[in-house]
Amino acid sequence: MNVSAESVFPEKYRILSGSTLKVIAVVTMLIDHIGAVLLSMYQPALKTLFTLFGREYSVYLIFRDIGRVAFPIFCFLLLEGFLHTHDRFRYGMNLFIFSLISEIPWNLMFTNTLRYEKQNVFFTLFLGYLAFCAIEHFQDEQTMQLFCILGLLAVSVFLKADYGWRGYIFLLIMYYMRNDKPGQAILGSCWLYYEWRACFAFLSINMYNGERGFIRGKAAKYFFYWFYPVHIIGLVVIRRILFLS
Repeated sequence: MNVSAESVFPEKYRILSGSTLKVIAVVTMLIDHIGAVLLSMYQPALKTLFTLFGREYSVYLIFRDIGRVAFPIFCFLLLEGFLHTHDRFRYGMNLFIFSLISEIPWNLMFTNTLRYEKQNVFFTLFLGYLAFCAIEHFQDEQTMQLFCILGLLAVSVFLKADYGWRGYIFLLIMYYMRNDKPGQAILGSCWLYYEWRACFAFLSINMYNGERGFIRGKAAKYFFYWFYPVHIIGLVVIRRILFLS
């Protein structure tokens, strides 16, 4: 992979591979979900530790704030995957299949039942991926391109997937600003004003060196797909044992 010459940081500071970014995204997501599933049920974790700029911080809130970093990094990695995959159909099918696999764990996480009105984040990523494909496929047909983008936006509103239509628009921002990392960071951060802690993700994104890194092979690749539904199930089981039994 060739890293863009544009970045917030000089080249000597671009030290993070794609594999490292994946690890950062997964770890911050796990921290976020520990907060959402477990610490939300643990009263001591909800007590205020300190106040900063008028905002009261608890252990629970700190965990959730750290977790905001995960989504922008996953969006960036999705875009990198789209740009460099040798089989876009299979890539898209993997996203769709794991969006279905993750739905029951996702529902259990929020309602302890098999039903929940909102859908998991894989659906948001999948819709963004379809938008990327449509933009490139209809690059000479602006009307069809706009029709597909708006159609997928409507689907994102209907599905109520995680991060919603705002997450879908964010993916479009990441795509259109893909060759301008500073602009991507500025515009993306402005769009994420309602989740401003997520903006810190652009620090690691701009430290990306364009290298694949240490994660190679199908087993390693599918580990990151399976981690999402499996870790949610694990947290749901732990919650039931500790707080709901």
